[in-house]
Amino acid sequence: MPGGRLTLQERECIAIGLADGLGYTQIARQLERPASTISREVTRNGGPGRYRADRAHRATAARARRSKAAAAQSAASADFAADNAAIRDFAAHFTELFVYDGMPRMQARIMTCLHLTDSGSLTAAELVRRLDVSPASVSTAIAALEQRDLIRRERDSRRERYCIDDATWYRTTLNLARAAGVRVEAARHGAELLGVTTPAGARLDEISRYLDYLGREMVLVVQRWHS
Repeated sequence: MPGGRLTLQERECIAIGLADGLGYTQIARQLERPASTISREVTRNGGPGRYRADRAHRATAARARRSKAAAAQSAASADFAADNAAIRDFAAHFTELFVYDGMPRMQARIMTCLHLTDSGSLTAAELVRRLDVSPASVSTAIAALEQRDLIRRERDSRRERYCIDDATWYRTTLNLARAAGVRVEAARHGAELLGVTTPAGARLDEISRYLDYLGREMVLVVQRWHS
């Protein structure tokens, strides 16, 4: 049926169509399938010159079995958190804390997911499965988290894994301190332009001194923690 998996009979029609010199669009029209479905089917199974219906059907069944086995293995090795109501509630609460601090929800969900794994790392595919979202959503959120230095990327065999570690919050705090330093300079410059004797200038001067103090304290706390 359109939208479902190709049947052996449909694959035989594809093979006959290829042998008759028909294009993908013509074959797709006969089967009431998208041309992209026919193109992927043929490309995945040897191309127009080597396509065989029975061989393609067996290969597809084998891929489906491997996919199910991989999913089962992933589920078996996944942390118990997904099946524990108390942990699910904690995960929701932990996510909301990130969101409350201004983090977009998808990024917050990924951070929570990583924190609740023993390894502190997951692949993009694992995040997609656990969060039940699109790969594009995960990709966009990961890029933003990497830019903020909240996660790092590692290559595991042929896959990339996205990780947090014991230094994640250390790096994040230093980044916040550096950001505070930039704001200090901006506030000081504004105070100089307006004049510290004016209400607006005095306000900016007070902001610059507070942010300068905050930034220095953040660095000291991090240094003491890691000493």
